[in-house]
Amino acid sequence: MNKKVVVTGMGVISPIGNSVETFKEALVAGKSGIGRIACFDTGGFDVRIAGEVRDFNATGWIDKKDARKMARFTQFAVAATVQALEQAEILDSGNGRGNPAAEAGGGTGRRIRGNPERTGIVLGNGIGGYEIVTESFKKLFDNGPRRMLPLTIPLMIGNEASGNISMLFGVRGPAYTQVTACASGTDALGHALDLIRSGRCDVVISGGTEACIVPFAIGGFQMLKALSVKYNDEPERASRPFDAGRDGFVLGEAAGILVLEDEDHAKNRGARILAEFAGYGATADAYHITAPDPGGEGGGRAIKLALADAGLRPEELQYYNAHGTSTEINDPTETRMIKNAFGDHAYKLKVSSIKSMTGHCIAGSGGLEAIASILAIREGFFPPTINLDNPDPACDLDYVPNRVQYGDINAAASGSLGFGGHNGVVVFRKYKA
Repeated sequence: MNKKVVVTGMGVISPIGNSVETFKEALVAGKSGIGRIACFDTGGFDVRIAGEVRDFNATGWIDKKDARKMARFTQFAVAATVQALEQAEILDSGNGRGNPAAEAGGGTGRRIRGNPERTGIVLGNGIGGYEIVTESFKKLFDNGPRRMLPLTIPLMIGNEASGNISMLFGVRGPAYTQVTACASGTDALGHALDLIRSGRCDVVISGGTEACIVPFAIGGFQMLKALSVKYNDEPERASRPFDAGRDGFVLGEAAGILVLEDEDHAKNRGARILAEFAGYGATADAYHITAPDPGGEGGGRAIKLALADAGLRPEELQYYNAHGTSTEINDPTETRMIKNAFGDHAYKLKVSSIKSMTGHCIAGSGGLEAIASILAIREGFFPPTINLDNPDPACDLDYVPNRVQYGDINAAASGSLGFGGHNGVVVFRKYKA
């Protein structure tokens, strides 16, 4: 029998709030975090908007010396991890004695409680430190290799978020990075679930992080014709999943981190349990490098697998947090995917996309949307899909248009679809001892 896995901590850095509480308030209010790009000059770009994280100062969570050795995506992940560990009450505030990483000069002096060798990390990241890549390439081409940043490689590679968390807090179990494009954060959570169920770990820090609002990424997605260009003068209206007027996704950045535990471990230490992490399913479309299978078979099968893993019938789920990117292809395909999985219950299910507010945060989306699903269960609200003014006729489900709705939610699922045909779905439900 599988071990029961529970959630005991959550942390958020996002375009609509840099804490779980401010994130929740923005979801309820239907607040958009999309605006004009401020981090670089968009002259010459067709795309001039994004879901940037605002008012973020890494030193609010991280020692200044350590923060200087991290790319932005790693800073986001560490800041959200501090929040999650503090909520889980699993983080000491001591001087680092007894923590090999801190004593070696690689930590902040804060360490996790419990057995560090039974604690793991699984983070999703799709792209890594793109601002570091951009800066170092410029220095290389302008002035030669001797002018490159000395820490170019350790700052840019995608595993450095999990590596830094391990060193900062003395986590000595497995520390992995999951890379399945936009499904990375969700698949990381699924990997973490399996680590605890298998008995390899008692606690896993998991979720996703991304920070790639840089000229190279915007330019690359622009060349794919994937990003919205019609709403540069009305950025808050640009991300409009399931709406007939959508013209592409809006790039965002975020980190969403959860502390997951074996139920018995959590109960034995007197932890406050936020939700049960009940199931996970993953499939591949085997269809196309960027487009999902238009029939929605692969994604629908991932939902079915996640529900079966959770021991739930389709009609026992009240809320589905959609991938909902606001692209021409994704939204009707995902609608078919949901119908394939839920049958007639699809029309009774509340479905929404918080990307209408945050933009598409790539690997950060999976962790962020898992947290949104848990908040929905705990607080009894269905986050809205804002900007849904004229639904696409091919998208005919209840997408919670424009305003929050309230109701009892026993179980919720969150799905992510990634370039390459990766489909990942996680299921959470109210915790019952």
